[in-house]
Amino acid sequence: MNTLIHWILSALAVLLTSKIIAGFKVSGFFAALIAAAVIGLANIVIWPILMFLTLPINILTLGLFTFVVNGAVLKLCAAILPGFKIESWLAAIFGAIVLALINMLLQHFFPGSPIQGAAA
Repeated sequence: MNTLIHWILSALAVLLTSKIIAGFKVSGFFAALIAAAVIGLANIVIWPILMFLTLPINILTLGLFTFVVNGAVLKLCAAILPGFKIESWLAAIFGAIVLALINMLLQHFFPGSPIQGAAA
């Protein structure tokens, strides 16, 4: 049950992000559900690999390159999913930041749900 709530809240965060960030588009709630699942999977599988590969530049930028990695994960997910589109790298990076902030707010209001959205 907790996983289902987590998934729905993550989809809601993706949908809210699409309303805030221009160029970050989701066609509907069903597409947001699929996007939330794929983003979660990408955060588990792809994100750690990208962070390891970009560790030197991340150290040189004092961790700021993490925003680019988070945007890249979102852009990759958008590239393979119908109904989820990110038009630019700037939209992907700002979308990752807003998505993380919305997920933090949702975690605050629903403390029993371990939300870890994209770029968290």
